[in-house]
Amino acid sequence: MSVDRIDEAPETEGADTEEAATVVATSLRYYAVAPGVRLNVRRGPGTNYPITRVLSEGAKVPIFCQTPGTTVSGPYGTTNIWDNIADSEFVSDSYVNTGSDGYIRPRCAL
Repeated sequence: MSVDRIDEAPETEGADTEEAATVVATSLRYYAVAPGVRLNVRRGPGTNYPITRVLSEGAKVPIFCQTPGTTVSGPYGTTNIWDNIADSEFVSDSYVNTGSDGYIRPRCAL
């Protein structure tokens, strides 16, 4: 009887992991950066963090999580919300067209 449980556990666990990965992949959405803007990407959620790269005009970004940081004014208002677009890469939400003035993704665990 215990052999059956050992044999079944990896299959169930693997299926759950695959299912979770599929849900994450299909729920990822890209958001447009404000038109005509070359947007600075920073190492952390604030203007005091170094710039790691600059996004070209017409860029679209994924938002994995959001966190408060330096308050910035941009085309989409004034906010202290920063969007995590890649590992240790953040942009001010005031330059990203999310359709909301608030949080649209979970808070980042910094």
